Amino acid sequence: QISLPSSVTSIGPYAFFRNKIIVSIDIPESVTSIGDLSFSECTSLVQVTIPKSVTSIGNFTFDKCSSLTHIVIPPSVKYIGKSSFNLCKSLKQIEIPFSVCLIEDYAFSECSSLIQITIPSSVTSIGEYAFNQCTSLTIVSIPSSVTLIKNCAFSGCSSLEQISISSNLISIGKYAFYACSSLNEVKL
Repeated sequence: QISLPSSVTSIGPYAFFRNKIIVSIDIPESVTSIGDLSFSECTSLVQVTIPKSVTSIGNFTFDKCSSLTHIVIPPSVKYIGKSSFNLCKSLKQIEIPFSVCLIEDYAFSECSSLIQITIPSSVTSIGEYAFNQCTSLTIVSIPSSVTLIKNCAFSGCSSLEQISISSNLISIGKYAFYACSSLNEVKL
């Protein structure tokens, strides 16, 4: 386990990139941002505690953290970068806080153990491949705030059975629900 000192105010790009030893990390309240690729490919990382002081999570931050099972994103986070949790194959559940307005491209792509995701009513857009190949995801409720679902957002979600979409949705991109072979109910 790593505990960072309170003198640390940001975790820079590539800070722990490809560290195969780190299992858990406690980030102090002094940290306000977590940079691009800072924990990318930390394949032994199981748990991360992100404090309420953090306002942004960079691109590819936890990309390919294949052992990561649990993470809580605090309500202070306004931005979750592209591919931030891409290929986190052990991640089963994640709650996105109401402070986030956009789910970026590839944000949770290939999180094959992800069973449940709560999309808050603050989100207005779901990026390309955002939940691509989340093969364990069964039910998705898209809040009325979402006006745009981009290309391939839920493609390959082979266990997805139900999806609920509000009347505020303006656009569904190409292949948004491609290869969702278990999808048997769509509420528009």
